[in-house]
Amino acid sequence: MTSLLADPPARQARQAARAEPVPAHRPPHSLAAVDVAYDAATATAWVTMRPRAEQPLNFSPAMLDAFDHAFARWESNGCRWETGDGHLHPVHYAVLRSTHPSYFNVGGDLGHFNDCIQRGDFDSLRAYSLRCMDLTYRWEAQVSRHATTVSLVQGRALGGGFESALSSDYVIAEEQSEFGLPEILFGLFPCSGAMPLLARRIGATRASALMTQGRIYKAAELLELGVIDQVCARGDGEQAVRRFIGEHARARAARHALQRARRRMVPLDLREMATVVEDWVEVARQLTPNNLRVLDTLTRMQGSEFGQ
Repeated sequence: MTSLLADPPARQARQAARAEPVPAHRPPHSLAAVDVAYDAATATAWVTMRPRAEQPLNFSPAMLDAFDHAFARWESNGCRWETGDGHLHPVHYAVLRSTHPSYFNVGGDLGHFNDCIQRGDFDSLRAYSLRCMDLTYRWEAQVSRHATTVSLVQGRALGGGFESALSSDYVIAEEQSEFGLPEILFGLFPCSGAMPLLARRIGATRASALMTQGRIYKAAELLELGVIDQVCARGDGEQAVRRFIGEHARARAARHALQRARRRMVPLDLREMATVVEDWVEVARQLTPNNLRVLDTLTRMQGSEFGQ
């Protein structure tokens, strides 16, 4: 199957920036930093991000490689999931979650950002950012075209982690979850789809305000704003998703058609997203010494949270 992501610059950047590929001997359901488990009873793919030992749960090159691998399997199998017995099964629901007890995902690899900026390697910074943009686009535009997507947030979703959660059709969060777009604190802004994804839910004006305040939001606040769809009790997230799937499946075809219609009315524009990345790289070139000090502090904080 040909990839639905057909924009040559984004595809070429993804190929050029890709780190060492996922080894062929790795079990197909265990993709480095991402596990995929298929539940045949509900035709659900549970896509689980998991941290590596003492590494931040962020969109590292290794995690991006793992998602690339999963997307490639999805595409090559005609948007069905191949189980260990070699059979292809329909995927009606795809759930994105994390195994970390406190974090959904902390977003961009700040260590990589910092290193690229300090070395003046803005080509590598651009290529990395295009890969992150590509991840958002493929989940939102490709996976959601064939399956209802759900983000299950059971901790903090920051920066690109928040953006990836928003790329699903539905966001279900446990009550202790927190969300934020902290990029403005070090002179940058979200560049992996935050503006169109938030604007689709709450309008451009409120989306812009949320992106530039640099604050952390409680799940209940975002539910009231209309940014997320459901808040459940601590520890009840997986069951809340299963209940949602059970209810949604009663009229799955009709509801999925309405979801596709909503995306067509307010689509993600891949070329515009790539332009935003170019603007982001240009702003990164202009960061002040104070901006870089804040970035360095946040980089060290990101590492210390995970035992580095």
